[in-house]
This record gives sequence, C-alpha cells and structure tokens, in this order.
Amino acid sequence: MTSKHWALVGGAVACLSSFSIAAAPWLEPGDPRARFAVQKLADRGHLDRSVTTWPINWAALENGTQTSTNADLPSVGMASAYLRFEQEQQAQPGFRAEFNVNAQSDIPAFTGFQNNALAKAGASFNLQWQGNAWAAGLKPAYAHDPDDDEEFRLDGSYLAATASNWVFGAGAIDRWWGPGWQSSLILSNNARPVPSVWITRNDPSAFETPWLSWLGPWNATLLTGQFEKDRAVPEAKLIGMRFSFRPVNGLDIGLSRAIIFGGEGRPEGASTIWNALIGRDNGQLEEDDPGDQLGSIDIRYGFSIGQQSMGLYMEMMGEDEAGAFPGKKSWLMGADWTSQLFNADQQWFLEYANTLADDFMGSAVPNVAFEHSRYRTGYRHYGRNMATSFEGDAVAVTLGAYHFLPGGSNITAKASYAELNKDGSTRVVAPNDKVFYTAPANSQDIAILQLGYGTQVLNGWLDLNLQATDKKVEYISGKKDQFAASASWTYRF
Repeated sequence: MTSKHWALVGGAVACLSSFSIAAAPWLEPGDPRARFAVQKLADRGHLDRSVTTWPINWAALENGTQTSTNADLPSVGMASAYLRFEQEQQAQPGFRAEFNVNAQSDIPAFTGFQNNALAKAGASFNLQWQGNAWAAGLKPAYAHDPDDDEEFRLDGSYLAATASNWVFGAGAIDRWWGPGWQSSLILSNNARPVPSVWITRNDPSAFETPWLSWLGPWNATLLTGQFEKDRAVPEAKLIGMRFSFRPVNGLDIGLSRAIIFGGEGRPEGASTIWNALIGRDNGQLEEDDPGDQLGSIDIRYGFSIGQQSMGLYMEMMGEDEAGAFPGKKSWLMGADWTSQLFNADQQWFLEYANTLADDFMGSAVPNVAFEHSRYRTGYRHYGRNMATSFEGDAVAVTLGAYHFLPGGSNITAKASYAELNKDGSTRVVAPNDKVFYTAPANSQDIAILQLGYGTQVLNGWLDLNLQATDKKVEYISGKKDQFAASASWTYRF
C-alpha cells in the first residue's frame, strides 16, 4: 500500500482507514466504522435503506441516498467521506487483493459485530475481481491451532452475478441479521459461515405500485447451505430467509427464519421442506419431523438528536413449535447513539439479551433456544453458535463504545455481564472431540471486558485486541483462558 494511498486516507475530512473491508459488491459485517457511518446517514435522513441486514450491497448505498449531506457536514461529513473512500477503493471494477496475518493467545469465546479470527494464528490472501454483472472472490487461508480442526479454509470466497435487480451467489460469506451490536438472535458472524447458495435484491428500492409502495424500501434474501459432517445428524441442511422493509423513514422491520433439516438418515424431499415452511415440525409429525427452525422479528427506529443520532431496537426469536408461529421466545433490546467528543466520532450502544426461553415474559423453559431433540448439535456450525456468542439459557447486558479518530485510528471498549447457562444443564451432542464447542457446561456468572485499538503500521492496518474475563469459563469441551490477546495486520494491494 503506497504512501499516496494513506495520504488520501488521512487527508481533509476523513478519507479514513478501515477495519478491513474486503473488496466485494457489498459491505460485509465486521467493520463497526462502516456500520456507524451507514446508520448515522440513515438516522439523519440522508439514506433511505435498511441498516439491519448485512451484507449491504453498494447499490443500496448509491441509490438510497436521499438528500445532500452538504448542509449537515458537521454531523455526517466524516461518516460520508469514509463510505465514499471505501467505495472508491473497494467497489470499482477490476482486480484487488488483501493479505492478512494474525495471532492470538487464545480464541475469544465472546464476539460481537466486528471481525473475529477463529484460530490461534493464521494467514489469508484475499483476491477479488469485479465486472459489470459478475464478481468473484477467492480467499484461501491457513489456520494454526483452530477450535474446529480445520486448518485450510475458504471462508469469504464467493461467486456472484447480478440479473435485473437480483444478486445470485454461491460461497461462504459472513452475515448479520438484526439490529444488535453485540448479539443477533438469528444469524451472526460468531461462527464460520455456512457454505451456501443465495439470492437477494441488489437495490432494495420500494415498489412502484401503490398497492405495495407503503412498504417502502424492501429487501428479501433466501439462502440454502449444508453444515459440516461431524454433527449428531451429519451434513444437515440449512435454509435461511429474511424479509426487511422500511415503511417510514428511520423505521426498519425485519422478519427472519432459519431451518435445519435433512442430513444423514433424515428426509430431505419437497414435502419435508413444505412441512417445515408451514410449521409442521418439532414433534407434530413424530419420526417424520422435518427439522428444527427459528423465527424472529426485529424492529429498529433511528432518529436525529441535534447534530447526533440515536436508535432504539428490539429482536424477538422463537422456536417454531407453536404451529406456524414462533413460541418459547428469546429477547434482545437495546439503544445506540452517536457523539462527537475530542474532535472525533463515537458510537455507543447498550444492549440486553435473554436467551432463556420465555424467561422475559412468562415461565422460563430451559434447553430450548438453539436446541432440538433430533438435531442435537443444535444451531451451531463447527462448535460455535450461529446467533449469539452468549449461547442459549443466558442473560447478558453489554455497554460498548467505538471511538473513531480523524486520522483513521480507532479505539474499542466493551463491558458485559452475563449469566451463562442459567439452568446448569446442557443437551448439546458434540461428536468430534477435536472441535471446541463453546456451549457452557454449567451455570456461570461472568464479567467480560474487551478493548481494542486499530491504526496504520508499515503501510498496512494493525488491530490489537484484548478480551478478559473475571474467571475462566467452563465449556463442554474444556475451559477458555481468562485472557485472550490478539494482533492482526492487513495489507491492501
């Protein structure tokens, strides 16, 4: 990366360095600064697109801009410049590449929206190409001493094509569905991405017909993939669906479903999928039970306050065990807001998550959230929960802050208090003793502190992170270290 490149990054009003966004037709989850920028622009009325479904296509950001930011530059100038710089660097036709090397003393068990390395050391080379209608990414990676016994990985690789206003793709990319910063109750980047094929709208613009235009900008995503072999039911299949819409400026509503079905010894035909879609599962069909599924609804309302912005959000997730409607519910609630102190931007959030089913509103039912009587490895991929890192039967509160300096550096601080596995028992079947399953073995109360710093080093980008807990957490696969320190360096070509 040249000195001219970094001069552009640090110049004027925040042509800023990134946490590390791969070159792709979309903004992937993992970069809190990009999310801060998108949310602030949307909350202040400059962007009329959903901010709760990641990845976000660049087409959505281009076509969703409603008003000029010139009159609002003191508030959103740095956010707008950051996204513009990233788009110029990462969303143009042609080839680009990125090299990353990382190491850490232990693999952190607790993760949030930002990027996470799931091995004690590793290196990757990310080669991307974009054309007018096609895009491809190849990201071979070596993982040393991983938690899942998989040293060679292709996570982040994909092939995608645009036809009309739809994107068709295949590969393994990270996703984040929902408004939470620390947790999602339906799909996050806590686990490695499941290899899948998918279809999603390119630009989630509103319907033109007056019958449906009231929905506002809307998006739909459908994906299907296959889990790993070493499970209670080997090579089970996954269907994920999300529909989001924005009926009024600032209000995002998302509806999601995730279905685990099929696999070795289980039915996989069209009737099985149909029964799962209409909710005929979880015991209603006994041995022909089509699978396990989760359904969620999330709502976020963002608005401006002076020169800043704020959002209030909630997410409800339930097991589809009550006919076609989710039952035995888990909840997530939070607020996020921005500030501009010390000549820098800040993003704050306060978030509460309760995954002990029906504990928040009713009588608690343990060992339900993310679990199933037949798919006993649960809603996990290579040992990690595909939703929240706090796992099921947990109650957690997190206060987090991101401090974005004008020159591009950033500081992260998060503090959590969590009651893990409140029931004290577990249903998880872990068939591979070489995979570390981050399911708490018993009831534990834990305090968690996470600190991070990112800055330019040697013409690349260096991230330093520390996660500390007040005691070692015991999981069904063993204990995690009390401290996990990490370093990651990324160089863009």
